[in-house]
Amino acid sequence: MSPSVVEILTRTEAWLRRRGITAPRREAELLLCHVLSVARLQLYLLHDRPMTAHELEMLRPLVARRGEREPLSWILGSRGFHAIELEIEPGVLDPRPDTEALVDAALAQIPADAQTPVYVADIGSGSGAVGLAIAAARPAVHLYAVDIDPVALKVTRHNTERLGLSDRVAVLSGDLLSAVPDARPIDWVVSNPPYIPSAEIDGLMPEVSRHEPRRALDGGPDGLRIIRRLVPQAAARARAGILLEVGHDQAARVADILRRAGLTGTETFADLGGVQRVVLGRSGPGMGVPGAC
Repeated sequence: MSPSVVEILTRTEAWLRRRGITAPRREAELLLCHVLSVARLQLYLLHDRPMTAHELEMLRPLVARRGEREPLSWILGSRGFHAIELEIEPGVLDPRPDTEALVDAALAQIPADAQTPVYVADIGSGSGAVGLAIAAARPAVHLYAVDIDPVALKVTRHNTERLGLSDRVAVLSGDLLSAVPDARPIDWVVSNPPYIPSAEIDGLMPEVSRHEPRRALDGGPDGLRIIRRLVPQAAARARAGILLEVGHDQAARVADILRRAGLTGTETFADLGGVQRVVLGRSGPGMGVPGAC
């Protein structure tokens, strides 16, 4: 007789726990829901139902991949982020809850009832998570989603189409702000740049160190290499200001980089864990290059 859903759920949870997964029950549920095409609440209505041979064949390689510490969102093909659902695939950074602090900080600067366009450049868009979450929440936002990686650009384009935002989002390939034509206006630059010091990457959790794209993680010897390149470009063009996600001990140093670039009114914003995760700098009088609307 085939094992029941609850038996497979219990076995999967135990197997994932032995392999160091920190939330094995939740992840076992999500993997089973994916195979059975049901919501988590429905899963508990199916506890006594025998699993078919086909379902078990579908589940085994997915569980094995997670046991190798491949990011769960890559296996499931999607990730909930802020108020949107993103499709995710291997080769793009798995959006993390900490990064929602960057979205929240940006939304606090853009009125929900803004009547005129607000131009936002998301530099290093990855899956599109940050910029698309901002655009989805603020109808006045027109977004430039910029990345240099072909996989990231493909995923961002797909997510833009799925979310019905193609009329307000331009997906651009290029290095930092060079991808946005000089004639185009930018109000806010937002970025979750690579900020992990090179020497620390191999010591991170296996999902990151073994699987995620190093280009999206590696910020050079002190983690600030890309930030030092981006800030002067952004300061020269952003009419309102810059918002950056930073590492757990980088906020003060990044705020200093912003001030040295001529930005004012620097602020920091904490993530849910209390870490100062986001740094804001405002453009001073006469800064920024107003482009054609």
